[in-house]
Amino acid sequence: MVTFRELEMYKNFDELAEDVIDLAKEILPDQLFCLSSISDTQQMILKLSQNDTAIPVEEGMVINLEDSLCSRVDFKNKQPLVYEDVKDGHALGAFEEKLEAANVRSYLGLPISFVNGERFGTLCAVNDEKSQFDAKSITLLQRIVRMFTYYLDLERFAYRDSLTDLYNRHFLTRFFEGNSKAGGAVFLLDLDGFKKVNDLYGHDTGDVVLKEVASKLQRFTADHPDALAIRLGGDEFLVCFTEPANAAELSERADGLLDSLSDWEADYPLSASIGIAQYVAGGDCNLKELLQQADQALYQSKKSREEPLYFLLSSKLSVLRSGDIG
Repeated sequence: MVTFRELEMYKNFDELAEDVIDLAKEILPDQLFCLSSISDTQQMILKLSQNDTAIPVEEGMVINLEDSLCSRVDFKNKQPLVYEDVKDGHALGAFEEKLEAANVRSYLGLPISFVNGERFGTLCAVNDEKSQFDAKSITLLQRIVRMFTYYLDLERFAYRDSLTDLYNRHFLTRFFEGNSKAGGAVFLLDLDGFKKVNDLYGHDTGDVVLKEVASKLQRFTADHPDALAIRLGGDEFLVCFTEPANAAELSERADGLLDSLSDWEADYPLSASIGIAQYVAGGDCNLKELLQQADQALYQSKKSREEPLYFLLSSKLSVLRSGDIG
């Protein structure tokens, strides 16, 4: 799932989004157009055409997805959702009151998805009056959406690991350029015995293991809104926390992460080690040095194989923890 902070790194995103809105207005000039991004629970309005309606919407607004008609758009079959008059017997149920409160009388929603099928968001035309959406206009809007999708996939490819779909080193570098002032921590993780898995079961199985690790990391970061999961390469992964935490909190998170990696269907000869290094708020964080510190902590974690060990590295707290998988 694409994140809002990932969008901030896309080159020329604002310019392209404005072009999408402008082209859409050329096709249906009387409509209010919204370009939005959708998560599992929320919708964010990214770009908005000039609002000449009574509909209370603005750029940057976040809406509960369950309160939006966009939740009904057919992403699976990439089909538009059309209501020329929401009061015309569409059996919208609880939506009717919500739409009336928002002064929405007509709606056209087009799904925007990545090539792999993952949804990005919607391009919507809304109005406080009844509308007519002809087939030609809808087809032209779908072509605009398709071209915008190609752009999104190119940007996504630049920042995502092709095997696991986690963020890659390029994303990590770009992210730290503008997001390291608040302080935080990095968890450097690798799999002990991964080479043996490749030797015993083959590289295809090794890829399956890496994908499963990635899935577990994604579930872990979903429970920690300030966390990002990155694949550095091979069997090395990084979880980056973008808010400060104390030693007890870091230890608890490390335990939770190792616990999430302990449940395997297959009996692979694997174990996991984690090295943790903090970066302080307001400091001049050097990503290369931070990763070196985390690597030192990882080395000590592999070496100790004992209970959690806490010590200071160059005034940045590091936590060492090791644990078995399987």
